[in-house]
Amino acid sequence: MSEKRPRVMIDGSPPESLRKLLQPVELVPWQQRPSAELHDVVAIFTYQHPPVDAELMDALPNCKVISNHGVGVDHIDLAAATARNLPVGHTPDVLSGAVADLAIGLMLAAARRLPESVQLAAAPDTLVFDQSKMNGWDMYGATLGVLGLGRIGEQIARRAVGFQMPTLYRNRNQRPELEASLELTYVSFDQLLAESDFLVIATPLNEETRKMISLEQLRAMKPSAVLVNIARGDIVDTDAIVTALEEGAIRAAALDVTEPEPLPRDHPLLQLPNAIVTSHIGSATQQTRQKMAELASENLMLGLEGLPLRRQANRELFPE
Repeated sequence: MSEKRPRVMIDGSPPESLRKLLQPVELVPWQQRPSAELHDVVAIFTYQHPPVDAELMDALPNCKVISNHGVGVDHIDLAAATARNLPVGHTPDVLSGAVADLAIGLMLAAARRLPESVQLAAAPDTLVFDQSKMNGWDMYGATLGVLGLGRIGEQIARRAVGFQMPTLYRNRNQRPELEASLELTYVSFDQLLAESDFLVIATPLNEETRKMISLEQLRAMKPSAVLVNIARGDIVDTDAIVTALEEGAIRAAALDVTEPEPLPRDHPLLQLPNAIVTSHIGSATQQTRQKMAELASENLMLGLEGLPLRRQANRELFPE
């Protein structure tokens, strides 16, 4: 008789590559309010970031670990997990490069108006390319502003060196060890808004950063500035972005994340020519997603064994 596999509750439809890594466990479909038949579930695995609150944790009394396929854990009540001695795994580091690449791509797409140019090239009534109508703006040598110089923000700043972009940054802590080599200048939030030609949001979502950028902050930016968000949609007021674009407070916005997500099909951001919205693809490369799957699976297995996770969001449970 084969040994019973540990039962793990998972949301969404994980790809086959992830399912193979999770073969040692039995995957059971997600229930936001688990029924009694799931009392023996020993772990939670979040793939598409469903809310994991205290009530959900209490409904799974045998849960030993929560493993998240991604770096952001704003959908998980960390305080509740820590109070219940539940380690929360996540996947930082392995996705920083891919997300930084996308940030640079969005900056270029907005500056050179790539979506508009693609539409013009494919339009059935286009007979001549009038280049004067598609002038964009230089990214090379422009001033970059980075809000949040963590792992991803640092990688964005490193890539900006190749574009000879002086970089301003605002972070919880100053990082003098990087400033000389990356042409970084630590500034106030107000200065970051006022002086950036491209402002990239790369800070985690928490109560301090939620709606951190509203219409007031957007109006404090240069009218020629481009806003890029590759962090979390709720850091910026979505309605404020629409207003700022329509009234010319900023030149363009390029967003890989929005609130809500996805946007309603008739949302103005999907219609404005100076707005680019992508489908939350920051980490969506084959190599990066494989690394994320491997790390999330490893975190899960370590947690089931009662061992410290390789990457843990609530590290206070296993202090170094």
